[in-house]
Parts: sequence; C-alpha cells; structure tokens
Amino acid sequence: MTTDTHRVIRPSVLYFGTPVVLLTTENDDGTCNLTPISSAWALGQHIVLGIGSESRTVRNLAERPELVINIASPELWEHVERLAPLTGANPVPEAKRALYRYEPDKFAASGLTPVAADLVKPPRVAECALQLEARAAALTPGGAGLFFSVECEVLRVHAADRVVVPGTHHIDPAVWSPLIYNFRHYHGLAPEVGHGFRSETARATVPAV
Repeated sequence: MTTDTHRVIRPSVLYFGTPVVLLTTENDDGTCNLTPISSAWALGQHIVLGIGSESRTVRNLAERPELVINIASPELWEHVERLAPLTGANPVPEAKRALYRYEPDKFAASGLTPVAADLVKPPRVAECALQLEARAAALTPGGAGLFFSVECEVLRVHAADRVVVPGTHHIDPAVWSPLIYNFRHYHGLAPEVGHGFRSETARATVPAV
C-alpha cells in the first residue's frame, strides 16, 4: 500500500464526484424550467439538493413545490453541458450575466424530451433512466445567501425496464450508473470493485462463469 504525501490546497470548487441531476419545475406562466445541478444526495425516501440562490428553480420551488428529479447517465453529458450556460431567469441576474444567457425552452435547447409525470405538474425527462417525482418540503438558505439546501420528499420513482433486476424493485448497478461531475469534468462509474454487506443485488451483478 502506497502512502501519499499530502499538501494543503485551496480548490475553487469542491465537486468531488457528485451526481448530475436534471430538475424540472413549473414557471409562473405554467411552462416548465429544466436545470442541471451537481449537488444532490439521498437518505431514505428524501433527496437533498444544493441550488444557487439566484436560480429560477429556487423561486419556482418556493412558490410551487412540485418537481421531478431526473438522474442523468454518462451518455447524456453533452445534453447536460448544453444546459449548463442557460438560465430560466429573465432578466438574467447580474452575477450570472458574464457566463449565462436566458433560454425559455431548455428542453429544445438541450435536445431532451419532456414526458408527463403521474403525480406532479412538471414533466419527466424521457432520456433519463431514473426519474423521481417529488415535492420540496423545506428550503433552507446557506452559504451567506449563496445557495439553498432543498429537502425533497420522493413521491414516485420511474425506472427504465432495462435497469431493473427482473422480478424485483431493485436497480441493477451492473446495468445503470449515474453521470458524475468530478471537479467540472464528466465521468461515468468505473467497473465494480465490490459491494456493501447490505447489498440486495450482489448476486444479480456477479458475472456468470
């Protein structure tokens, strides 16, 4: 085992391997907003999202808490990147004007496809194998006003047939993996190196011999 030498650094961002999700929310006029974020984590049936305070998504959720959390996979990275410089806020907030432009139809701009949800008004993203219909339960400001932590209750999970272990409600991790945003670069997961002792899909992911 190699023992590395460490140094103290001050990185500009701390996106150390976080998943990319595409959020759909409802705008004031009944249209939808689609935005990528790279700060999301799950605990039980709740998802916590980190969203910039000047985002149209935060405004939408404060007024209309329904959303869909669409989890992107590696092959969608170019679609995600097309969304990255776009904002649904009009006028564009001053802090964003140097890098972002207003786009009212982000589905068209990204080449992604909206499909109706069952329980909430915002649409799902058809190309995403995992789509979580949800409701924002709490918005908590943080970072001296720079962001909000948004706690979401998951209401329904849609999973593409191909990523579900047949005869179960389990996602097969040998078939599906999330798109990872790693220090502003896009990655997929590397091959499996093992599984946790509580895994319910261990046998399903072991190759036949």
